Amino acid sequence: MTDTGKPLLRVLQGEAVWPPPLWLMRQAGRYLPEFRALRDQADFITRCMTPDLATEITLQPIRRYAMDGAILFSDILILPWAMGQSLEFVHGTGPVLGPIRSQADLDRLDPKRVPEATAPVMETLTRLRGILDGPDTIGAAQGGRTTLLGFAGAPFTVACYMVEGHGSREFDATRGMAYADPLLFDRLMARLTEATAEMLVAQIDAGAEAVMLFDSWSGLLPPSQFRRHVIAPTRAIVQEIHARRPGVPVIGFPRLAGVMATEYARETGVRVIALDTGADMNAMRGLLPDNVALQGNLDPLLLLAGGDAMTQEARAIRDAMKGRPHVFNLGHGVVPATPPEHVGKLVRAVREVGP
Repeated sequence: MTDTGKPLLRVLQGEAVWPPPLWLMRQAGRYLPEFRALRDQADFITRCMTPDLATEITLQPIRRYAMDGAILFSDILILPWAMGQSLEFVHGTGPVLGPIRSQADLDRLDPKRVPEATAPVMETLTRLRGILDGPDTIGAAQGGRTTLLGFAGAPFTVACYMVEGHGSREFDATRGMAYADPLLFDRLMARLTEATAEMLVAQIDAGAEAVMLFDSWSGLLPPSQFRRHVIAPTRAIVQEIHARRPGVPVIGFPRLAGVMATEYARETGVRVIALDTGADMNAMRGLLPDNVALQGNLDPLLLLAGGDAMTQEARAIRDAMKGRPHVFNLGHGVVPATPPEHVGKLVRAVREVGP
């Protein structure tokens, strides 16, 4: 049993806790009126890089719902931006980057810029850890039970945006480069793997108690490419973190991985695997190693709809995982149109258990 009063951290370190701890991907965001009140004060990158704003946004769902996890308000594309790639978030379009299509493009990226460029992010984490564990205000209100989570995009998913230059359903240019110019793509992946590990270690040093790797587009790859561009870099990142900061849990999210999620769990060394909406949690429980905790996986659109169907499904997921280390979460992020009261109802549904 882990010697901590933080339920989420206990599960991340392998203990079954009942009822399970709960946090939600994109729990700090546009569905909250208090977030929308801050949104017009600065553009997205400025919000991420301003500790006052990023700290406040991270804490908003903790104040409202007493979540067991507080995940840093930031973005997976802060890393390529910090290395020197141009990045703009365009309303109605999403991220727009100067695409990486050649060795010359890649050579313009400098990982040595990252520590200075991301210093405000680390300041945010340090502030958050002090607040969450502190004796005053929100820390006292939560009883010091909230775990602080850092995160990064996994190399393949970040590479998707870096090569494509924008969001996409298929990321044709990225996958095409992986096939047509594998040496260039491997160089990009190697640079991202090293830089991601360094950034996550820095997040841990700044106060993160666990970190999460988001591989949102891993499901686009066939098994051979999945092993090469998802499992291998994730394993390298996890090994680096465990070598340098032993005992810090890593959550992996290979979204839409399907049956490859079992190999991912066995081969990468992650302590926790987050499962998307399409995964059968009860079936995956029997397929995954006993020492790997599970996270997930209510459909965000069911949270949007709310009602009794949401409550019943949430409790079915929760109850199916009883006795297994499990973190209750969604299968993807909170939808912006979600009524805040639906989130409150979900939190109560997961935490209320019978005698």
